[in-house]
Amino acid sequence: MRFWIAAIFLVSHFFLLAQTKEDSIQLIRNAVKLYDLDFTEAEGDSMLDNTIEYHDLYRGMHKTLPTNDIPYPFAFNPLPYGETVPTKQQKIVWDIPGIQMPANKNELAFYSILQLASLVKNKKITSVELTKFFIARLKKWGDTLESVITLTEDLAMQQAMQADDEIKKGMYRGPLHGIPYGLKDLFAVKGYKTTWGTTPYKDQVINEDSYVYTQLKKAGAVLCAKLSLGALAYNNKWFGGETKNPWNLKQGSSGSSAGSAASVVAGLLPFTIGTETLGSIVSPSTRCGATGLRPTFGSVSRSGAMVLCWSLDKVGPICRSAEDDAIVFYYIKGTDGKDAGAVDHAFNYIPKVGLSKLKIAYAENYFKKLSKDALDWKVIDAYRSLGANIQPVVFPDSVFYPNNLISIILNAESAAAFDELTRTNRDDLIERQDKDFWPNSFRSARMIPAVEYINANRYRYDLCKAVYDFMKNYDVLIVPTFFGSQLAITNLTGNPVVCMPTGFNKNGSPVSITLIGKLYDEATILAAAKAYQDKTDFNKQHPAKFRQ
Repeated sequence: MRFWIAAIFLVSHFFLLAQTKEDSIQLIRNAVKLYDLDFTEAEGDSMLDNTIEYHDLYRGMHKTLPTNDIPYPFAFNPLPYGETVPTKQQKIVWDIPGIQMPANKNELAFYSILQLASLVKNKKITSVELTKFFIARLKKWGDTLESVITLTEDLAMQQAMQADDEIKKGMYRGPLHGIPYGLKDLFAVKGYKTTWGTTPYKDQVINEDSYVYTQLKKAGAVLCAKLSLGALAYNNKWFGGETKNPWNLKQGSSGSSAGSAASVVAGLLPFTIGTETLGSIVSPSTRCGATGLRPTFGSVSRSGAMVLCWSLDKVGPICRSAEDDAIVFYYIKGTDGKDAGAVDHAFNYIPKVGLSKLKIAYAENYFKKLSKDALDWKVIDAYRSLGANIQPVVFPDSVFYPNNLISIILNAESAAAFDELTRTNRDDLIERQDKDFWPNSFRSARMIPAVEYINANRYRYDLCKAVYDFMKNYDVLIVPTFFGSQLAITNLTGNPVVCMPTGFNKNGSPVSITLIGKLYDEATILAAAKAYQDKTDFNKQHPAKFRQ
């Protein structure tokens, strides 16, 4: 056992540990067996000088440690070679309804973005009044949900006053003008802490405005709070507690966009921004009953945001409806040129889409594993009642994805992104220290060879091509949210998804369905989700405790 520990962790120091050249050769030969290789004694002998040279190079690199914001100079592109990004943007006219103030002001907590926009635009309520209302709710319920890291009250009031002043002058920016919102606390905002949800960074101030914050500021939105995330974007435990599910305060909200999902469902904010690397929008949206959009990879620049995984991180809105998601996405999509993986693509959303004209399918191989009374089946029934012609198909995930590539890619990239944290031993401060959490993942990823990481990404290209060809046949693919390997697959391929509530299980907890779309076609899956939500009321139900 001790020999293998030495082989795993100290192979680059063999010349310091081994007493003889033969011992050193044997150490190398045993170590490479971890990588499914078998070298002869002569081959091990040949490697000695190179291994020493690499060790010296590593030591030279480690004289300075890379911070999280240093770019990775290679960008993942989810499109197969020869395909192009759609860029022809059509004008979207948002249908702002005529709305009166409710008799009970508390009802504002669950108004849609367009309803609130109507009140603000038509001066039924000022942005300052609306902002004070949501700030009060954040103060009242934030500690209950453990969802707020930093209240940005002073900034919010400044932005709200500016929004009102512009409206008085006839300068209306659109449906987000004067509307309060919250950011997951991995987006930088000048003058405020950006904690990444964990003790090693809880006092960190980044002198930069993230792209997402800048875009929302341009749209006239009002930042009220920076919201909780699980430590370094994992789960729902952060340095201030564990974010709660508004439907069941004994349960966590899931993660890592924990505070974003919990806050919007509890009516603490009209909309929020989250991120996903592997489920961090989909999972808390399911647990809390939110409607989350995970856009196509690269749809939103990540500049000014914490890096977890350069080729997997994605930014998206978490709201109470698909239409709210569409509005927010329209205003945050695009790039500032500071994110090598980001592009500016068209988003031609049509609120009233003809479902009969869409090619909609459901993954029959997943659905067959459900009980006959599972709520997922009722989603299919609802779409058929709306005129959709839904076809059963096999989503061959075992063929697409025979090996767990995302484990290699995510762990290697995240370990590199937080190399400094590991090497300074500040990872000991992270809230969880079990073998399934980041400190151990970062350490274990040291054993992923660069060759295997690169080859995993080459197989990823084949996966992207296979899924791209498969999705050519469908505008919308309906899947049970956590069945099979589709969550890992679509995160790897960059396909957009909408996750929305479809009812409650026997324990009273929300359940969800997921709509998968073609690359760069968020518009269609959002329109399809809106059609379902117009017919049902699951996204319009709110936890009783927070209706006060």
